[in-house]
Amino acid sequence: MTQDDVLEILQAAIMLALKLALPVLIVAMIVGLVVAILQAATQVHEQTISFAPKAVAVGLTLFFLAPWMINETIDFVNLIFDKMAGLPIT
Repeated sequence: MTQDDVLEILQAAIMLALKLALPVLIVAMIVGLVVAILQAATQVHEQTISFAPKAVAVGLTLFFLAPWMINETIDFVNLIFDKMAGLPIT
């Protein structure tokens, strides 16, 4: 395995991690921002109020994006197996 192959796998792993985490993080950030605005408007500053909506939103995001996330992970594993299949036997 050459250095280029290792770098390609590393780059693919980092991109996969970003692609899988970014939608969940964006949803959590948007819900957190909306809850923070509502708390500021109503002057209710209870920390537990912001947790429940974010937990529900992240859970729903994971539920609806799970098939896509699994397909992306399978594609990455197939890339690794293709690279392993091309290795010379020593």
